Amino acid sequence: MLRFAPSGEGNMTELAGMSVALTTIGFDADDTLWQNEQFFRLTQDRFTALLADYAAADHLHDRLLAAERHNLGHYGFGIKGFVLSMIETAIEVTEARVPASVIAELIAAGQDMLAHPIELLPAARETVETLAGRYKVLLITKGDLLDQERKLAQSGLGDLFAGVEIVSHKTAAVYAEIFARHGQGAARGMMVGNSLRSDVIPMLQAGGWGVHVPHPLTWALEHDEPPAADARFRQVDSLAALPALLDRLAVAPSPPKVTQG
Repeated sequence: MLRFAPSGEGNMTELAGMSVALTTIGFDADDTLWQNEQFFRLTQDRFTALLADYAAADHLHDRLLAAERHNLGHYGFGIKGFVLSMIETAIEVTEARVPASVIAELIAAGQDMLAHPIELLPAARETVETLAGRYKVLLITKGDLLDQERKLAQSGLGDLFAGVEIVSHKTAAVYAEIFARHGQGAARGMMVGNSLRSDVIPMLQAGGWGVHVPHPLTWALEHDEPPAADARFRQVDSLAALPALLDRLAVAPSPPKVTQG
């Protein structure tokens, strides 16, 4: 099932009158091509159980999320920053009385996450294989460099990508630079991912297309409002629907050029 974004109300539009000439497709990795957040949730449950004598589960979740948000600028995205945020939260909620055995358990939990084999999401391989024969296909992900390289190697998808970018942050400027270097600019590119905040909205801001593929588990810090008024925004229920969407765009008129009015 495809969901097409309506044009924004109150905008004047001018149809370009020609098909969409996309050349480059970027894929997010975590929770787009393979499972990721579910392992964070399981580890967070373990964290909650270890500290159950010190605070209620909801309070621990809130404190941990606050620590993660605060620490993004220090540690970036990924498992290592998550583990350090758990340790920091454990120290705070226990007023520095957390047993060394609990710290050791948290470190072990992080090591388990780093060693966990990846699980491809449905239609991930088939979709990337199909599109790699028609477009220049990129992997654009963020997080810990070594962990992302490990997951890509385990996925067996690496040879399908014309380029792999592991970045600290996903911003409009980052997307503009990547799609200019690997393709013909963001305007002829599309970014596909589960995060509205990281995968879709900044790509739209760069002038490209953004396709949201929702995942039932998405980290709280990746949530945002769907940019439904943007003519280059699309949502599909699964990766399996992406080739059909691209086929439709290839024969449809280009999206309206939007003039604020």
